[in-house]
Amino acid sequence: MELRTLRYFVAVAEELHFGRAAARLHMSQPPLSRAVKLLEADVGAVLLDRSAAGVALTAAGAALLDEARTLLERVERARARVAAVAGAGTLTVGMLGDRADPGAHRLAAAFRRHHPGVEVRVRETDLADPTCGLRAGLVDVALTRGPFDRTGLTVRELRADPVGALLRADDPLAGRDRLEPAELSGRRWFRFPPGTDPLWQAYWNGGEEREGPVVRAVQECLQAVLWNGTVGLAPLGHAPPEGLVLVPLAGTAASPVVVAWRRGDTNPLVTAFARIAVAAYRG
Repeated sequence: MELRTLRYFVAVAEELHFGRAAARLHMSQPPLSRAVKLLEADVGAVLLDRSAAGVALTAAGAALLDEARTLLERVERARARVAAVAGAGTLTVGMLGDRADPGAHRLAAAFRRHHPGVEVRVRETDLADPTCGLRAGLVDVALTRGPFDRTGLTVRELRADPVGALLRADDPLAGRDRLEPAELSGRRWFRFPPGTDPLWQAYWNGGEEREGPVVRAVQECLQAVLWNGTVGLAPLGHAPPEGLVLVPLAGTAASPVVVAWRRGDTNPLVTAFARIAVAAYRG
């Protein structure tokens, strides 16, 4: 029973889909299926029920999933401790998100508990770079939002937040229970600087080219709406400051909160951070 095979099994068990698990592991599906079958032969039990309806864990599979997670966590912890003793005990985390997010608070507490000797350096970034400096090598791992170009990165979704239109409280549309995107056409929206990731820019501009003030920080977005009556999107779970309101916007996909790191990075602290982030945001 190899650690690599256990990682394959955990990915399938968590995704309950061989295709998604293969994409998550950056491998093709056939060798993943073969590895799981070999694992089943090794343990002498069927771990997954495969049917036209999908994949489901058997009782034996659920038991192995608990054990595999525990074992892999201990291996990651051992690697992280060795890395810390060897002088690699610093992790730089890029952050683009709500500092009051309870998920981020749980993550910080859990990471300190598992890796008390690791120094975590937080680098807050502006809205022009949703990868928080990953591509430039400024951070080891990012706790951020999507969507953005994932080329060369490994990304795990932690949560999906619905978004709404951010308006001034005296805006004629502010009292509505729900808005259609067409009702905001022709309005001025806050925009990000030229050169910003096109996927990221398009999402926060409602999928259209917009005119309006250029902003780099969350506070600049809020002030652009408050002072100029411009429009923008914001997560509905974020209480707007006095003078602003959030109205749900129909047909707009949720914004994912994600943890991301450079594909192929073997830093055990990055692996540990990502695993703990998934568990912390799971609740």
